[in-house]
Amino acid sequence: MWQLYYTPTSVEDALNLLAEHGPQARVIAGGTDLIIELQREERNAPVLIDVTRIGGLNRVSLDGGRIHVGPTVTHNRAVASDVLVDRGYPLALACWQVGTPQLRNRGTIAGNLITASPANDTIAALWALDARLTLSSVDGERVLSFADFFEGVRKTALAPHEMVTDISFPAIKPNQRGLFAKLALRRVHAISVVNAAVLLSFDDDIVAEARIAMGSVAPTVIRAREAESALVGRRLTGESIGRAAELATEATSCIDDIRAGADYRREVISVLVHRALSALQSGQERESFPEAPPMLWGTTGGTYPRLAGKTACHRCEGLEPIECVVNGENVVVQGANDRTLLQMLREKLGLTGTKEGCGEGECGACTVWMDGIAVLACLTPAPRAHGTQIVTVEGLPETASGSQVDGLHPIQQAFIDEGAVQCGYCTPGFVMAGANLLEEIPEPTREQIEFGLSGNLCRCTGYYKIVQAIEKAASKG
Repeated sequence: MWQLYYTPTSVEDALNLLAEHGPQARVIAGGTDLIIELQREERNAPVLIDVTRIGGLNRVSLDGGRIHVGPTVTHNRAVASDVLVDRGYPLALACWQVGTPQLRNRGTIAGNLITASPANDTIAALWALDARLTLSSVDGERVLSFADFFEGVRKTALAPHEMVTDISFPAIKPNQRGLFAKLALRRVHAISVVNAAVLLSFDDDIVAEARIAMGSVAPTVIRAREAESALVGRRLTGESIGRAAELATEATSCIDDIRAGADYRREVISVLVHRALSALQSGQERESFPEAPPMLWGTTGGTYPRLAGKTACHRCEGLEPIECVVNGENVVVQGANDRTLLQMLREKLGLTGTKEGCGEGECGACTVWMDGIAVLACLTPAPRAHGTQIVTVEGLPETASGSQVDGLHPIQQAFIDEGAVQCGYCTPGFVMAGANLLEEIPEPTREQIEFGLSGNLCRCTGYYKIVQAIEKAASKG
């Protein structure tokens, strides 16, 4: 899929590599979209530059009234950010509704923007927040508005030698409130049929300014400017909300695609805008965000260790090894530099407990822990494992600190006791996700269990047994 995989440890090194390789290179962080595109040969990128080992790029900060989001901030990192939940709420809520815990642990906000699908949730949220992107290269920096950055479906103004180094927007003020809403074809892990983000500024109870961004209705995310104007200077009432929702449908003719037709989208955008404005009117917008969202971070707090030293390079047919710790043992792997972590585990290390169900991040059967964080091995490049600690289902009992029964982790025993194994194919992924959840939240609620397992699919309709098994394991502490 790629010929060279670089792991720089500084922004300067990354920019120099981009300048050297030009259009042949692609920056990778989460790779949850890019790996699929490479596998399907929809994109040609013989050189990948992994920026996730560069210190300081995964931070969210508040500086001088602006929030700054680093280019390797993952969706789950955003969900866990008090700054974003408090002062950038539409973005935090949008990130919570992206994919599944395993995807949110790898996928980044910057990657979501660069992919530039009009259905990508964080674009609408950041557009409503009036965000700016800083693009850096060896030639310097330039700052673009979203209107200037997004040029069409999966088209941006990002030059081949540039990378995103900052995403910033004005922090929500005390007189401002906002919300993100979406409709998809299922409750979780689904692409938006339509999404909308709203930010209102108030002068007492009068709307002083309104920003409404709508996604998956046009080739790019768009503003509903007539609807915004209809709100300004008025109180939020049933009449003004209804009028704004009606005008929102007139902002575009709406697109037709496999997920929905134009007529349906027009109806949905009216409903979403109405719901969002009604929630802001009643002060219920914060009810959409979970009090303690499960991250599948175990006890790590979602922190990946950084590599010190010079830029590493793993060549497709080179002798550079991938050195890591797998299930407590130091391993040195050669011949996997152009493969996924799933392929390395199964083909090079013989750890076939990690299953390939879909190969595109839909089923969760390939869930493993990387530095204590649940990730999908099918979407993680093998060179990214260099210098990390990996745990697969084969090594799970060793994490139980002597509490295993007959060589099984307590959660594995609970699956047996509750008959939750079913056909067994997806079981390793469920077990890894469930064990990680219980490390993070020892006594989870039913809702937390269901959200924590949302990245895994059971094809034998035994999902309720699986939830019962997690509850049983939790009750035994």
